[in-house]
Amino acid sequence: MSSARPVFFVSDGTGITAETLGNTLLTQFDGQDFEKTTLPFINSAERAQSTVDYINFVGEQTGLRPLVFSTTVTDEARVVLRKVNGLFLDLFDLFITQVEAELGVASTHAQGLAHGLSDQRRYSARIEAMNYAMEHDDGASTRDLSRAEIILIAPSRCGKTPTSMYLALQFGLYATNFPLTEDDLEQQKLPSSLRGLEKRCFGLTSDAERLSQIRSERRPGSRYASLAQCSYELRQAEQLYRRCGIPFVNSANMSIEEIAALVMHEKTLRKRAS
Repeated sequence: MSSARPVFFVSDGTGITAETLGNTLLTQFDGQDFEKTTLPFINSAERAQSTVDYINFVGEQTGLRPLVFSTTVTDEARVVLRKVNGLFLDLFDLFITQVEAELGVASTHAQGLAHGLSDQRRYSARIEAMNYAMEHDDGASTRDLSRAEIILIAPSRCGKTPTSMYLALQFGLYATNFPLTEDDLEQQKLPSSLRGLEKRCFGLTSDAERLSQIRSERRPGSRYASLAQCSYELRQAEQLYRRCGIPFVNSANMSIEEIAALVMHEKTLRKRAS
């Protein structure tokens, strides 16, 4: 039998909300193994019953009681889902009743609203920010740099690109990133196009061993991936950040979400208003 506790994220939409809330709770339980499955679009009693049958089957096969995180708002589906042989956590039930009481109105129980296109302006802003981030990725363009709200700088492969894309797509921020070349690091100077924009910069660094491992996947056996070269670049980068008064963080053991949250806090950036 598996030692990983089965976890199911159930929703009558995409399942993104159930995943987000459920995973946030599960991060508080170190040392526990979870086998996670997302079951989206459970929006009828029939689909709910099939879901219950499947979850019960998995529970019997593993010998472990499943955890079920649900954001399903379809009433007929919820009635069936509650019969599952596991810990059923209705994430809407936990909060909706209290919000209804506070506002003095009943909720609509309409499905699929959490990630819909109810606000076209916000959606368009995120797409524009994403296009900006893609155009300016890795210093490819210096056009309209004055629009950048955050500029990530770092030696190669420290996480600049995914963090920039996440900031743009998730928060609608105009984010760009620049690599610090060997010349930049040796001369202890920012790329010329960034001079005067130091206050918008945020630096990333890493552990030499981790960086060497990542670079080796791209260019095995190269000087670029050697431990000595990685150690040198990281030392020089941190010295440059301190010299220019640029805040920085070691991204080696951080998720993209954690890096983005820290960057936004440090730079007092906020999600683009809806």
